[in-house]
Amino acid sequence: MSGYPLLDAFWTMFLFFAWLLWLFLVVWVLMDIFRSRDISGWGKAGWTVLVILLPLIGILAYEVVHGDHLFGGRGQYSPEAQADSETEFERGKEQAQHVRPVM
Repeated sequence: MSGYPLLDAFWTMFLFFAWLLWLFLVVWVLMDIFRSRDISGWGKAGWTVLVILLPLIGILAYEVVHGDHLFGGRGQYSPEAQADSETEFERGKEQAQHVRPVM
Protein backbone atom coordinates (compact mmCIF):
# COMPACT_ATOMS: atom_id res chain seq x y z
CA MET A 1 0.00 0.00 0.00
CA SER A 2 2.99 2.30 -0.06
CA GLY A 3 2.00 3.42 -3.56
CA TYR A 4 -1.24 4.94 -2.19
CA PRO A 5 -0.38 7.50 0.51
CA LEU A 6 -3.98 8.78 0.75
CA LEU A 7 -5.24 5.25 1.37
CA ASP A 8 -2.57 4.87 4.07
CA ALA A 9 -3.83 8.07 5.71
CA PHE A 10 -7.43 6.82 5.65
CA TRP A 11 -6.37 3.46 7.05
CA THR A 12 -4.43 5.19 9.84
CA MET A 13 -7.47 7.35 10.69
CA PHE A 14 -9.70 4.28 10.70
CA LEU A 15 -7.37 2.42 13.07
CA PHE A 16 -7.07 5.47 15.32
CA PHE A 17 -10.84 5.91 15.63
CA ALA A 18 -11.37 2.17 16.08
CA TRP A 19 -8.85 2.30 18.93
CA LEU A 20 -10.69 5.29 20.46
CA LEU A 21 -13.98 3.41 20.20
CA TRP A 22 -12.43 0.39 21.91
CA LEU A 23 -10.99 2.58 24.68
CA PHE A 24 -14.41 4.22 25.17
CA LEU A 25 -16.06 0.80 25.43
CA VAL A 26 -13.56 -0.39 28.04
CA VAL A 27 -14.05 2.77 30.12
CA TRP A 28 -17.85 2.50 29.74
CA VAL A 29 -17.84 -1.09 30.99
CA LEU A 30 -15.54 -0.23 33.91
CA MET A 31 -17.83 2.66 34.88
CA ASP A 32 -20.82 0.35 34.68
CA ILE A 33 -19.08 -2.20 36.88
CA PHE A 34 -18.43 0.34 39.62
CA ARG A 35 -21.91 1.90 39.37
CA SER A 36 -23.67 -1.41 39.61
CA ARG A 37 -25.38 -1.97 42.95
CA ASP A 38 -26.13 -5.64 42.32
CA ILE A 39 -22.45 -6.70 42.20
CA SER A 40 -20.54 -7.20 45.45
CA GLY A 41 -17.13 -5.67 46.12
CA TRP A 42 -15.28 -8.86 45.26
CA GLY A 43 -17.40 -9.25 42.15
CA LYS A 44 -16.46 -5.73 41.05
CA ALA A 45 -12.80 -6.52 41.70
CA GLY A 46 -13.04 -9.72 39.67
CA TRP A 47 -14.79 -8.07 36.74
CA THR A 48 -12.28 -5.20 36.79
CA VAL A 49 -9.30 -7.56 36.72
CA LEU A 50 -10.89 -9.58 33.92
CA VAL A 51 -11.67 -6.49 31.83
CA ILE A 52 -8.18 -5.04 32.33
CA LEU A 53 -6.16 -8.25 31.82
CA LEU A 54 -8.30 -9.84 29.08
CA PRO A 55 -10.31 -6.94 27.65
CA LEU A 56 -12.04 -8.68 24.75
CA ILE A 57 -13.09 -11.72 26.77
CA GLY A 58 -13.90 -9.61 29.83
CA ILE A 59 -16.14 -7.15 27.98
CA LEU A 60 -17.95 -9.88 26.06
CA ALA A 61 -18.47 -11.93 29.24
CA TYR A 62 -19.67 -8.87 31.16
CA GLU A 63 -22.12 -7.99 28.41
CA VAL A 64 -23.50 -11.54 28.35
CA VAL A 65 -23.89 -11.68 32.14
CA HIS A 66 -24.89 -8.07 32.90
CA GLY A 67 -25.81 -6.76 29.46
CA ASP A 68 -29.45 -6.15 30.30
CA HIS A 69 -28.55 -2.89 32.05
CA LEU A 70 -25.30 -2.01 30.31
CA PHE A 71 -26.72 0.45 27.78
CA GLY A 72 -30.44 0.71 28.35
CA GLY A 73 -31.24 0.27 32.00
CA ARG A 74 -29.39 3.24 33.44
CA GLY A 75 -31.87 5.85 32.29
CA GLN A 76 -34.53 4.81 34.76
CA TYR A 77 -34.49 6.22 38.25
CA SER A 78 -35.48 4.40 41.37
CA PRO A 79 -38.60 5.70 43.13
CA GLU A 80 -36.44 7.04 45.97
CA ALA A 81 -34.23 8.99 43.58
CA GLN A 82 -37.27 10.36 41.76
CA ALA A 83 -38.82 11.51 45.06
CA ASP A 84 -35.55 13.14 46.16
CA SER A 85 -35.30 14.92 42.82
CA GLU A 86 -38.85 16.25 43.10
CA THR A 87 -38.24 17.40 46.70
CA GLU A 88 -35.08 19.26 45.66
CA PHE A 89 -36.94 20.86 42.76
CA GLU A 90 -39.74 22.09 45.02
CA ARG A 91 -37.23 23.42 47.56
CA GLY A 92 -35.41 25.29 44.79
CA LYS A 93 -38.66 26.82 43.55
CA GLU A 94 -39.48 28.04 47.08
CA GLN A 95 -36.04 29.59 47.50
CA ALA A 96 -36.23 31.28 44.11
CA GLN A 97 -39.48 33.00 45.06
CA HIS A 98 -37.80 34.71 48.02
CA VAL A 99 -34.88 36.11 46.05
CA ARG A 100 -35.06 39.77 45.07
CA PRO A 101 -33.62 40.74 41.71
CA VAL A 102 -30.42 42.79 41.82
CA MET A 103 -30.62 46.10 39.97
